[in-house]
Amino acid sequence: MTPSVYPYLPVLMVDDELQALNSFEMALWSAGMNNFIRCQDSRDVISTISRQDVEVVLLDLMMPYLSGEEILAMLRSDYPGVPVIIVTGANDVDIAVECMKAGAFDYIVKPIEKSRLIASVKRAIEIGELQRENRRLKSRVFSAELEQPEAFVEIVTCSEAMRSIFQYIEAIAGSIQPVTITGETGVGKELVAKALHKLRKRAGNFIPVNVAGLDDNVFSDTLFGHRRGAFTGADQTRSGLVEQAAEGTLFLDEIGDLSFQSQVKLLRLLQEGEYFPLGSDVAKRSDARIVVATNQDLEKLQDSGKFRKDLYYRLCIHHIHIPSLRDRKEDLPVLVDHYLDKVSEELGKKKPVPPKELISLLRTYDFPGNVRELQAVITNAVSAHKSGMLSLDVFKTYIQEQRSSHGGAHRERDGVVHTAIAFPDQLPTLKQMEEQLIAEAMKRANGNQAAAALSLGITRQALNRRLKITR
Repeated sequence: MTPSVYPYLPVLMVDDELQALNSFEMALWSAGMNNFIRCQDSRDVISTISRQDVEVVLLDLMMPYLSGEEILAMLRSDYPGVPVIIVTGANDVDIAVECMKAGAFDYIVKPIEKSRLIASVKRAIEIGELQRENRRLKSRVFSAELEQPEAFVEIVTCSEAMRSIFQYIEAIAGSIQPVTITGETGVGKELVAKALHKLRKRAGNFIPVNVAGLDDNVFSDTLFGHRRGAFTGADQTRSGLVEQAAEGTLFLDEIGDLSFQSQVKLLRLLQEGEYFPLGSDVAKRSDARIVVATNQDLEKLQDSGKFRKDLYYRLCIHHIHIPSLRDRKEDLPVLVDHYLDKVSEELGKKKPVPPKELISLLRTYDFPGNVRELQAVITNAVSAHKSGMLSLDVFKTYIQEQRSSHGGAHRERDGVVHTAIAFPDQLPTLKQMEEQLIAEAMKRANGNQAAAALSLGITRQALNRRLKITR
């Protein structure tokens, strides 16, 4: 792969003075930018943009041939989507006001403040990225096709909800902005992060790290590394995971458990693209894309003061929520088939034939551990399998044990106990309740009496008798 460039489209710098162009480039280079076009002749600006799309234009006002005001007017007329930042030695309020009225994105006076220039250019780049993403998202509305389906091969699904998520992922894959992935434990958040990494097609690696339970010192050392002698036992300089993720993706799992002190350091990395190895007062730059994941509600955490609001808003520029398995049970057949293949191959066994009642049985269970739990159940069943058809009893026993340990109608998900039944103000009679419960069990089991009976905790014969009575 070719080395990555930032920004995606070049910054066009227009000034008749070579020293000014050098100054612009050095300032932007220090902020990690490496994609520029220089223009010393104002007459070449329009022809340059006609041949090459640009991210933003840095435009001097006082130039021979065509003035900055004339070029600004032409750009607003012919290329209204390109932001123009006026950079000039004319410290005149009236001129600044006129330029802003004429459509300039910003107005900066020479000698420039490096931080002011960098902030303005970054803001223009972010707006341009969001506009491109909006256009890509709109195009996805009218197309059900994925542009790069190969990026999602590790995520086994036939769910329309998941396909919509894949389309959104394709739309934001090229962005440099951080991405937050939420969802219950076991839904496949890391697989989604890997798909994002593949789609971006950068030269660097995918570097995952679970930040739960890391104190601030361990977090800093793990991510940012240290210099030799930074602390007792630091016998040699060590690079951190941020450096290892250069031109790639840094995936921070369990971000909701990050300590408050570490949140401050992560925020600096996101905002400035800079970090300090332990024991160093010289900042290093990072171009790694940050992707985070959590099974917690970050909005509630920031409302309660446990998660910084500025970090929350910075991380949630792009948000992907992965639905639980119980909300996409149409995936059960393809997932079961996939894991029977995978586990059989890993164990060196012939793939067993699943009983026809298996999917109906699994549909009666909520899978609080989601896809990961399903994989574990199938692994256990295939491990115990000898020959012939796969035993249904292994699955029945497992589901019965889980229901017993979680109190029947109660389910524990991510530390929270949920009750499956909500009663109306007017209580139904026992007969009505039984009829409704049987009807719901049969519906969930797709008419399979054995699976419905198991979910109700009664025998198939007992269910059959009750069905005859209600008919």
